[in-house]
Amino acid sequence: MKIQLAFRIILTGALVGLLGACATYPSSGSGALVGTWTNSLGTVWTIKADNTFDVVVGKHHLWGNLTVAGDTVTIHETGGKPAKLCSSPGVYKFARTSQDTLAFTLVKDRCKERIKNVTLTQHRK
Repeated sequence: MKIQLAFRIILTGALVGLLGACATYPSSGSGALVGTWTNSLGTVWTIKADNTFDVVVGKHHLWGNLTVAGDTVTIHETGGKPAKLCSSPGVYKFARTSQDTLAFTLVKDRCKERIKNVTLTQHRK
């Protein structure tokens, strides 16, 4: 009888652990950023696991690299036609506020157009 009870407790714990694992998502590091994201301006970011990105802002298409350290990302635009002052990198803190929501907070960036787009809440597309 005691063995059956112990087995049921262990089985229940394992099941709860598995269900919890299905509901989790990375909150820091590169994995937290990977996906296709959009904001209220219609900007579409595609962030890849190799730390590269493509972004479409209206008629503009840009691409580049990301450097991620914990919850901080540095955005380096390497191609396309960046807006004025956007050739230098921008640094942001980020947080996954839910599985389908990503938020950025400005640390340092001279590019007003990038600040306007990045600091809006991003939603998984």
